[in-house]
Amino acid sequence: MRPALALLEFSSVAVGIVAGDAMVKRAPVAGIVAGTVHPGGYLVMVTGEVGDVEEAVIGGVAAGSDALVDRVFLPEVHAAVTAALGGGRGAVRGEALGVIETVTVAATLEAADAAMKRAEVSLLAVRLADGLGGKAYALYSGSLPEVQSAIDAGLAAIHPDVVVGSSIVPNLAGEMGENVYDAPRFGDRAGWGSGDAAG
Repeated sequence: MRPALALLEFSSVAVGIVAGDAMVKRAPVAGIVAGTVHPGGYLVMVTGEVGDVEEAVIGGVAAGSDALVDRVFLPEVHAAVTAALGGGRGAVRGEALGVIETVTVAATLEAADAAMKRAEVSLLAVRLADGLGGKAYALYSGSLPEVQSAIDAGLAAIHPDVVVGSSIVPNLAGEMGENVYDAPRFGDRAGWGSGDAAG
């Protein structure tokens, strides 16, 4: 069985730290990753057995509800989502590119999990919060019908209010692909440096 993954997104660093502490004290999760993100937010992600992760979420919500922006709980999370969170990148799998952009990190992860479980696509990357003003997006590669299916499934899984935009490019130009897949920050590509100050 695949592990479960949950992520809680807070508008306050102070509250996020308290909530993360409450989560690991509430249940024996297998792993926790927490830290600050632009613009002044705090993410807490836990993984482990479904029951433990679910219990940890209950503890985190109770401790940090005043600053909770969004949350996602993914029982049997798709392996590609876990890999992308670790910095992994899927291979280009077809001529079409799909994009789902959301207001929150949690929404992008929920959409990505649904998309990967529905369609035969590659999850090229997820970009989360930093350098995006707290927004997030995911890129999908595959044949046009499969990318359409992935985008439909991803959008159906999340509330419309958290969707910033979505798009499908049937046949992405090679020159544009270089900009989308590698070092997507404009400043990095234009030679401005790391772009870390963006937010």
